[in-house]
Amino acid sequence: MQKKASSQKLRSAGKWILWVLLFQLVLINISASIHAWKFTHFYTGPEPGTAKSSSKNIFAKTWKLFSGIQFPRSVIISVPQFPIDTVQLKTKKGLVIDCWLGKPDSTVKGTVILFHGLSANKSYFLSYAAEFRYLGYNVMMVDLRGHGNSGGNITTLGFRESEEVKLAYDYITKTGEKNIFLWGFSLGAVIITKAINDYDIKPSGVILESPFASLQSHLEARSRVFGFPEEPFGFLVTAWVGIERGYYGFDHQVTQYVKKMNCPVLLQWGNQDQYVLPAETEAIFKNIASVNKKLVVYEKAGHQLLLGYDPEKWRQEVTALLQRAGPVHH
Repeated sequence: MQKKASSQKLRSAGKWILWVLLFQLVLINISASIHAWKFTHFYTGPEPGTAKSSSKNIFAKTWKLFSGIQFPRSVIISVPQFPIDTVQLKTKKGLVIDCWLGKPDSTVKGTVILFHGLSANKSYFLSYAAEFRYLGYNVMMVDLRGHGNSGGNITTLGFRESEEVKLAYDYITKTGEKNIFLWGFSLGAVIITKAINDYDIKPSGVILESPFASLQSHLEARSRVFGFPEEPFGFLVTAWVGIERGYYGFDHQVTQYVKKMNCPVLLQWGNQDQYVLPAETEAIFKNIASVNKKLVVYEKAGHQLLLGYDPEKWRQEVTALLQRAGPVHH
């Protein structure tokens, strides 16, 4: 009898453990789905949330860990001090993509199209536009969908934003321009690699600053920075982002996209970057198909505007890229 009772207790305990594990699995997936939703939707209410996680209250941190962080929609913070034309493009689904187009004061050598990072917009990179103008290039600054003055409130974290690169590239190509360069920071760099992979566009050269290696590595980095457990957060949120946005998140990989990149490439990165680890940058650079490529590391720089961190070095490297690349004949 005692053996039978003990056996029943063990079975009962085993069932409770299984139920607890199942309950935890359900809760974790609910949390991951909420994180994925909030991370891909920009908040536009009267009191935008914040992307900072600074509360020391254990209950507040626990709730934030479960329920995710709201990200405010970025707004234009300044306008260029040089003349611009506003250009509006449209995606296949009718979203308006707002752009600024400026010309240099000198003879035009070509056009540089600039793409910002996540939660930013075209006004964040006016210093870059001014530099390229000074070097003699037209500049086209693009607001990605859900950012700045462009339509929508959703981001796919680079998966569909490659369409913006294609739209801007085609617009400039139709003006007769043959010397087109693409510059992007973080998410902006990611979408350039995907556009070249998806649409087989052929720019004269590409300047990538601080791109992440994959969606999963980026979400793992976000968890590190916000103080969340890296796993299973990165894996589950990657899965849920894909489910909610309609694509397979684990295939969203810059390390694969760059295998079709054959034009001259300048890859720049700060070695104190919390969001992009050294191994990611090394893997991206290794996989770039072009033989005309260069990796430039900025000592002690983080995930930041590298022009502002070391202007002299940035100008030297970018000027060298522009000089060694020439117009592409289609």
